[in-house]
Amino acid sequence: MQTLGKTLSAARWYWRGVTGADAYERYVDHLRRTHPGAPIPTERDFWRQKYADQERHPTSRCC
Repeated sequence: MQTLGKTLSAARWYWRGVTGADAYERYVDHLRRTHPGAPIPTERDFWRQKYADQERHPTSRCC
């Protein structure tokens, strides 16, 4: 049963990385490492800004 949990956890980690669902967590980790005093945006604000950037730069996405 423990190996099933590890397998599912690994699959979830992989899927989130492929789809970009882990972008907020990676951004927060980056801010904490490289800019320790910087304010951390809420997840909602992060995604709002990310989608706004995609709209401003439509060539940076595949479709």
